[in-house]
Amino acid sequence: MESLSASFGQLLTIAVMAMALGMDAFSLGIGIGLKGVRKLDVLQLSTVIALFHVLMPLAGMVMGYYVSGLLGGVATSAAGALLLLLGGHMVYSSLKGEEMRSINHRTFWGMLFFALTVSVDSFSVGVSLGMFASHILITVLMFGAVGGLMSVLGLMLGRKISYRLGGYGEALGGAILFAFGVLFLI
Repeated sequence: MESLSASFGQLLTIAVMAMALGMDAFSLGIGIGLKGVRKLDVLQLSTVIALFHVLMPLAGMVMGYYVSGLLGGVATSAAGALLLLLGGHMVYSSLKGEEMRSINHRTFWGMLFFALTVSVDSFSVGVSLGMFASHILITVLMFGAVGGLMSVLGLMLGRKISYRLGGYGEALGGAILFAFGVLFLI
């Protein structure tokens, strides 16, 4: 019974982290959606973002396993510190108002750039998770599915809501990652 509740707790944690990481994709989707987006653009961009939300944390986890072996008992503290820094940076960036309007999201390189931009934090989280996570496949698939879904939602809603919500979405995602960093350090 305890292992069932522990597994549920881990899955819930992964789901919340996936939502937090998906907030970048959501906020980016809102910004692009405000410029006007075709359904084909939504499909293409969301697919690339979902793929990057799988590959980036997977690469981070591989690095995290390596770092975990080197750090030993300090791994959880290092993971917490990474999440604190990442969450703080996301909140700072959203409040500072950094925008990427000059990149054409309809080109191959533009899609890759946007997907990489919203997935870099997934790499960092992957490093942290790689230090102690045991459900790698479930984690990366959930990150990919949620990242792709959040980008679709952001793109589709982008025409209907103000651009400022996108910044607040990223700030919320950063605050959640920051909170997990604090929990890891406690």
